[in-house]
Amino acid sequence: MGAVSPIGNNLADTWEGIKAGRNGIGPITKIDVEGLNVTLGAEVKNFEYRDKREARRMDLFSQYGVTASEEAMKMSGLVSGENIDPDRLGVYAGSGIGGISTLESEFKKFTERGANRVSPLLVPMIIGNILAGNIAIAHRAQGSAIDMVTACACGTHAVGEAWRSIRHGYIDAIIAGAGEAPFAATCFAGFTNMTAMSARKDPDRCSTPFDKERDGFVMGEGAAMLVLEELSHAQARGAKIYGEVVGYGSTCDAFHITQPAPGGTGAAKAMRMALDSAGIDPADVSYINAHGTGTPYNDLFETQAVKAVFGDAAYRVPISSTKSMTGHMLGAAGALEAVICLKAMEEGIIPPTINLRVPDEELDLDYVPGGARKAELRCVMSNSLGFGGHNAAVLFKRCE
Repeated sequence: MGAVSPIGNNLADTWEGIKAGRNGIGPITKIDVEGLNVTLGAEVKNFEYRDKREARRMDLFSQYGVTASEEAMKMSGLVSGENIDPDRLGVYAGSGIGGISTLESEFKKFTERGANRVSPLLVPMIIGNILAGNIAIAHRAQGSAIDMVTACACGTHAVGEAWRSIRHGYIDAIIAGAGEAPFAATCFAGFTNMTAMSARKDPDRCSTPFDKERDGFVMGEGAAMLVLEELSHAQARGAKIYGEVVGYGSTCDAFHITQPAPGGTGAAKAMRMALDSAGIDPADVSYINAHGTGTPYNDLFETQAVKAVFGDAAYRVPISSTKSMTGHMLGAAGALEAVICLKAMEEGIIPPTINLRVPDEELDLDYVPGGARKAELRCVMSNSLGFGGHNAAVLFKRCE
């Protein structure tokens, strides 16, 4: 696994921040927010790509994603052409927005200095599939390389679809995850004017999932990657196994371009699909990492979806939103949350929902407010819901 996040530029720092309840939100520095009522975000800090020359040919979302993939591949011990056939190594990577910063900067050149000043690298820097392409090039992964574009669900979709491909025997290992770098002025203004983001000025009261006073999400950025590998292939080379993907569900609300379906019906179907494909009873799930954006509708409808699927067990399973610390990393959110679920299961620590101070009468489940909690975790679920009604749920189990 590998990560670049608002609370750490690698997996270890990110996970330590999650356990400590560290808030990665602060004043936005990457764009001018004068005149906007949203001024806080969850930015990646002090990031430098390893190769300055190569960085000039990549948008930031690709730099984040390739960096996370390199950490993940190093941890995995896989080397294309040595202990895995390049044709049996693939990449399933996602991004909700792609190279929006490069598009903005090159459009400015176009309008101010003329068409001939636009970079010939514009297209291969901004297209969404280029993250999968860049990762494949970095690791000589010559199997299937596919990019997921399902808004805030694409990181979870990447993991789930990778699981399906490996399970069906199409490929032996896949680098799966997502990267996002959405801090571009026009993009940020669009989200602000949509009134989907929190307009608060206190970093400790702006990303407040499941809180009665929640008023929107906080934009974040970064990337996370996981190496998924067929079990016998991993065992044959003595790989360390952090967990097993055992279930996956994917649905669409087919209801509204931004608002989730009332009652979280689409999300509930995805969770049921994940449980059914794993053959696992809801009562056996130890922890749920919620989509938990801090918007009024999402947190209500996701809570209703959990209740619909888990029944009485909904009141016993801990549920938290790590977006309270990382902000909403959009397409990369689900990938990082999958990583967090696996680390939580490995160390027996449930991440908290920080900033949850004012209980909401309609949201009456255990959202792990305050600090992290020790617990034995044998099976965990991660949920992601995206604009356009995309829903995904993935289920991890301790590998025994």
